Amino acid sequence: MLDNKNEPGWSDMSGAVQPNGGSGSGSPLRVFEILDFQTVQPRNSTNPGDPEPIPHSPNRLTLATLIVTIPRFITINTVELIATVGVQGLSGTSQLKFRIFRDGAQIFQTQTGVESDPTSEVFYIETFQAIDNNLRFGTHTFVLTVENATAGTEAAVVGPISFSALAIRRGRTGSEGSCD
Repeated sequence: MLDNKNEPGWSDMSGAVQPNGGSGSGSPLRVFEILDFQTVQPRNSTNPGDPEPIPHSPNRLTLATLIVTIPRFITINTVELIATVGVQGLSGTSQLKFRIFRDGAQIFQTQTGVESDPTSEVFYIETFQAIDNNLRFGTHTFVLTVENATAGTEAAVVGPISFSALAIRRGRTGSEGSCD
């Protein structure tokens, strides 16, 4: 049961007590300012008729690129990156490495196995999230890639592909209503 969110603290469905900046709490309200939001969707559906082979490591396939801008004088920020990629195993069991680079430097990596057994799953949808904190001001290029780390196996991107970035600034407001 949800408590009244106007009280100093409230419970969510898990029973965890959440802080609340409502009246009587004694703490300032948390404010989130959106600095930038970018999305790209190179493929909007699964299309096994148009597979894109995933190269073996150390070669990579670039799936998507985003450019995020952090305004001048904003030093405390968070960029949330979310990617979804549809893949298919073509032979053997491939270990696929997904990486995210910011301005050419790797900031995130995850790995998943993809089977080619037609009696099992045929298509896989991989979704993952990365968090990048306190970027310097200016424009930053984020690149999403995939590679097959298992020799002697084959896998392909069949879609969909989506990649998004949400840059926010966290702050607090007091009674004056301004963001720190």
